[in-house]
Amino acid sequence: MSDKKKRDAKVFQLTRRKALKGLAAGASVLALPSRDAAASVWDAFFQKHFRRMTKSDLERVLARLEREYSSEFSQEVKVGATPPIEGVKYGYGLDLSRCIGCRRCVYGCVEENNQSRDPQIHWIRVVRLKKEKGTDLHYAEHYYNPNQVPEPGHFYMPIQCQQCEKPPCTKVCPVQATWTEKDGIVVVDYNWCIGCRYCMAACPYGARHFNWAKPQIPNESLNPQTHYLGNRPRPVGVVEKCTFCIQRTRQQPGRYPACLEACPVGARKFGNLLDPESEIRKLIENKRVYLLKEELNTQPKFFYFF
Repeated sequence: MSDKKKRDAKVFQLTRRKALKGLAAGASVLALPSRDAAASVWDAFFQKHFRRMTKSDLERVLARLEREYSSEFSQEVKVGATPPIEGVKYGYGLDLSRCIGCRRCVYGCVEENNQSRDPQIHWIRVVRLKKEKGTDLHYAEHYYNPNQVPEPGHFYMPIQCQQCEKPPCTKVCPVQATWTEKDGIVVVDYNWCIGCRYCMAACPYGARHFNWAKPQIPNESLNPQTHYLGNRPRPVGVVEKCTFCIQRTRQQPGRYPACLEACPVGARKFGNLLDPESEIRKLIENKRVYLLKEELNTQPKFFYFF
């Protein structure tokens, strides 16, 4: 990226974020990009909210993002915006009796979803629990040696976004940068997120993560097949989270999330909750199901079972 483009990008990040924060706080004066800023900087500054873009608006935005990412990462990057599939609401199941705590799901997710390697950001965290204590997270251990699993007397619980039916995180966003799609996936418009972190405070599962520094992804490690609301590269100062691999699961025919494919013991299940013949529905109806923090009535679409 040229020095001028870097300066323009820096101007955009500072001024647009300040402008959105000012709007959220009721400020009357907005800081605009410099007069000599590149046209792409102005386009990004005045970009509409994802849900308010027309088809032509969206096509222009996706084309601009593809040019910017391709230039930054020295390879062809595709940015899609595949909409929800009609008649589908996604649900996820995880067999706690099978999970061995190897954390391969964590790193499969990192690679697929272009999470920062330095500083590290993980959308999935796996905790170790003692069988005698059950699923009481007060006794959860976040740090253990994944090369020495499974361990006698313990079981493991991966935790990620629960894709709640009643998500508290979306209600507190002052700029409506996060919402629930028709297929049940809770998403974030990174171009509208102002980094206030209210959603992080509201989420009872610790599933949202803030980019304190510019995410570092080696060019050769970037997954170039991205989705606007999912795994496209994120800027500094925004919140990100699991999206059930929206860039994969909305394909026709749909693909499984990367974490499921990475699991070596088949502990993870995924499917359409509206389909009575789907594997996820049959598991929910026939297994002992556990919902994380069920008493909060967030109605997760992530089901643990035994």
